[in-house]
Amino acid sequence: MSLIKEIHVPDIGDFKGVDVIEVLVAAGDVIEVETPLIILETDKASMEVPSPVAGVVREVKLKPGDKISEGDMILYLEVAEAVTAPEPVVTTSAAAPPIPAIGSQTLEVRVPDIGDFKDVPVIEIMVAPGDHVDIDTPLIVLESDKANMDVPSPFAGTVQSIERKLGDKVSQGDLILLLVSAAADTAAKPQLPDTLSAIALGPRTPKPASAPPAPPIKALPAPLPSPPPQQGKEIGQVHASPSIRRFARELGVDLTRVVTGSGPKGRIVKEDVQSFVKQVMSGTFKPASLAGEGGTGGLPAGYMGIPPIPPVDFAKFGPVEVQPLSRIKKLSGANLHRAWLNIPHVTHHDEADITEVDAFRQSLAKEAEQRGVRVTMLGFLLKASAAALKTWPNFNASLDAAGENLVLKKYCHIGVAVDTPDGLVVPVIRDVDQKSIFALSAELGELSTKARNKKLGPGEMQGACFTISSLGGIGGIAFTPIVNAPEVAILGVTRSQIKPVWNGKEFAPRLLLPLSLSYDHRVIDGAQAARFTVTLAGLLADIRRLLL
Repeated sequence: MSLIKEIHVPDIGDFKGVDVIEVLVAAGDVIEVETPLIILETDKASMEVPSPVAGVVREVKLKPGDKISEGDMILYLEVAEAVTAPEPVVTTSAAAPPIPAIGSQTLEVRVPDIGDFKDVPVIEIMVAPGDHVDIDTPLIVLESDKANMDVPSPFAGTVQSIERKLGDKVSQGDLILLLVSAAADTAAKPQLPDTLSAIALGPRTPKPASAPPAPPIKALPAPLPSPPPQQGKEIGQVHASPSIRRFARELGVDLTRVVTGSGPKGRIVKEDVQSFVKQVMSGTFKPASLAGEGGTGGLPAGYMGIPPIPPVDFAKFGPVEVQPLSRIKKLSGANLHRAWLNIPHVTHHDEADITEVDAFRQSLAKEAEQRGVRVTMLGFLLKASAAALKTWPNFNASLDAAGENLVLKKYCHIGVAVDTPDGLVVPVIRDVDQKSIFALSAELGELSTKARNKKLGPGEMQGACFTISSLGGIGGIAFTPIVNAPEVAILGVTRSQIKPVWNGKEFAPRLLLPLSLSYDHRVIDGAQAARFTVTLAGLLADIRRLLL
């Protein structure tokens, strides 16, 4: 059995009439939790709206160009009934209280068994009178000395009244709120004392004196990153309740970027997440500076941060004009900055003799014209790079999140940097090793046109194993491209030149193509980089080697 669920636009701050610039799913698509559904864009920034549940898309109610606000319908999703269906009633002993029958009635929701904790402060109330809640919807957040814990609802219904306020201290059995349960609402969850979210609450029946006490629930503190030596405070700690983490996931917000919270002890609360989204959508968000107290922005003593560039009032020196960065430059700039700071870059320079392959390319001009394509040197670079990646698989890899394992890829997708009026974009050509020069040339032309017309979809810019950035049509003799993380290498090429090369008897004119290979030194060392470029140059010098 399955149910049809409406998916609406979540809370995106005070924005109304936001443009839908892309719809990422279609009817019949199977999606997971957090699969992006649509992309919204203001005049300053864009944001994906992820799915809060998994299921099958039945009907999409939006199209690109629509203007939407919070609460507007996005699509209908068919979800498994198990997502919201009632669970079978289970009792742990003959003395367990019965589950209240679901009808039009008022139910009491009380604090479940929270172990040996007493007088635990209420630090957040997640609902208000009139709100409709489902089973497991967080109602309040409690905070002990060691951890935060949500108290979820055991019933579905409408909140009639809240009997607690912020700062109240509660213990097991204390009344939280009154809930009106309608006949259509799902039944309560079974009473399972070992799991906080599975404890049934409601009108309570006193336990017999002989009934053994339920085992206490031990609150587990949220995992925190290990602090550096001699450090008084964890760097990158996210102090937020599970419900706030879920709320942030629904909006696609990275809580590590919401550095400080306005709640008790610096906790991140719902308003902080909403404020963050509002700043991003309006283009006013600025990452927290590492400079501040002692030049490290309040970070522990001894932690060397990167001091920011101080602001300068250029207008005092003469006339100026402020030109906003394009959305592409904003997004790519942040990604490149992150890659430059996190990856130890080294660039190896070499040259490839492309005299013969360029002559062969020119000989294909007439046949290419009949096929409706234009064969450029980039097509041969793609094919040769794919062969070099097979020879040296460490270049077709990525480090895992822990930085302790290398993920070797068995596919060969190569990104190609394309210059557009709004900045560089990198469409990805898939399965390069399985395509002919003509097929690669046709796909290159198609993707380049789509990039310049802003028609590329997100899927066409994801999944690359390696990137080529070519400045050959502009000029230059060498440059240092930035590795496009999580890739471990990128190839830069500049304009080829005729140079005299000694062939053992005389200097002969040869067409040489400069190669600039930047790589992640954590994965690739200098010797491997040199071998890779030698392999690549050899393939370009004699294209017949691609058949071996």
